Amino acid sequence: MISILLGLAVLVFLAYKGYNIIWVAPASAMIVALLGGLELFPAYTELYMDGLAGFAKSWFPVFLFGAVFGKMMEATGLASSVARFLSGLIGSRRAILAVVIACAVLTYGGVSLFVVVFAIYPLALELYREADIPRRLIPGAIALGSFTFTMTALPGSPQLNNLIAARYLGTTAMAAPVLGLTAALIMFAGGYAWLARREKILRAAGERYEGAGDETAQETAELPHWIFGIIPLAAVVATLNILQWPAIAAIGTGIALIAVFNIRRWKTFIPAINEGASGSVMAIMNTSAAVGFGSVVKAVPGFAALTSALLGMGGSPLVSEAVAITTLAGATGSSSGGMTIALEALASKYLEIAQAMHISPEAFHRVATVASGGLDSLPHCGAVITLLAVCGLTHKDSYADIGIVTCVIPILAVAVIVVMGSLGIV
Repeated sequence: MISILLGLAVLVFLAYKGYNIIWVAPASAMIVALLGGLELFPAYTELYMDGLAGFAKSWFPVFLFGAVFGKMMEATGLASSVARFLSGLIGSRRAILAVVIACAVLTYGGVSLFVVVFAIYPLALELYREADIPRRLIPGAIALGSFTFTMTALPGSPQLNNLIAARYLGTTAMAAPVLGLTAALIMFAGGYAWLARREKILRAAGERYEGAGDETAQETAELPHWIFGIIPLAAVVATLNILQWPAIAAIGTGIALIAVFNIRRWKTFIPAINEGASGSVMAIMNTSAAVGFGSVVKAVPGFAALTSALLGMGGSPLVSEAVAITTLAGATGSSSGGMTIALEALASKYLEIAQAMHISPEAFHRVATVASGGLDSLPHCGAVITLLAVCGLTHKDSYADIGIVTCVIPILAVAVIVVMGSLGIV
């Protein structure tokens, strides 16, 4: 047990310091192996690499298609077009709400949250300037719209968290709609209320929009009509959930529609595909590295004790699932990575418990996805670091707001749906 805790501590510390998880994860895994009584080299070449390669083999097509879809949306201007339409619909007076909704529409349509950050930031600058809102509230709004309810809670979301839970638990992306919508409402309403309150506090303190960073604002170029951006997004969600197509077929449909609607911009297609392909490799390697760490953790004797402790927490097994997933997501700085580690080890046990205690597997699915978005956004999270870098801000400037909307409020949402799921509500 000490070997696991020490390995996790090293992983969190080094990741927080900004070191690359591709080497931090195996280094931490070797600490677990050495102190846990495993042979060092077999632990790396067999246990660790089997976990890494297994995840990459299963999920690389989804990462690849998703990254290409996002880059095509970005390169053709469709992402910006949809965002600008929504901001115009909501109005600059509600700049924070406009940014949140724009991010939510894109992520629910299947666009990678990393792509959303780059696509929305220039729009957020314009809206915040017009509304005279401090720039340091931009990361919180983007994080709320991208990293929370659309990624983990809304039924039917094509984001990776929803797909991973469906595969391990034998459910669908639409699993537990009541639990999902409840969690989404808590996260959206609570997060927006927090950011709106923060805006009032900063205004009362005399803070206004500051001009630094204006040079990164997007130039006003001719964009395609927003409807041509909505159709591919809607097609991905519809084919995934209504027609029950495989994820890569659903996302592939979206890519094809983008190409058809933007054939005049065909010169942008190959560069977008190249960038998406390159980005997908790094993204899956980061997650796979975390999964490899989990494979070594599962092999040491202390993991059996940890599993027994989680399953023997008392009360609803949904509680132990939520604790296990959000803890591992926090340790790895990855919602998908933490959830995969937990479900790889415990999904079969949870399904047995579900059958024995007459708890719907759908409840386990939705608790798993929402819990994965609890502590994943701690300061060492790669998405958080990227978001702050794009916005030209620091953890000191904006992390307090990010932490509230992506960690504290989602954990409250998990607590609510655990109670509901334990009562048989799905």
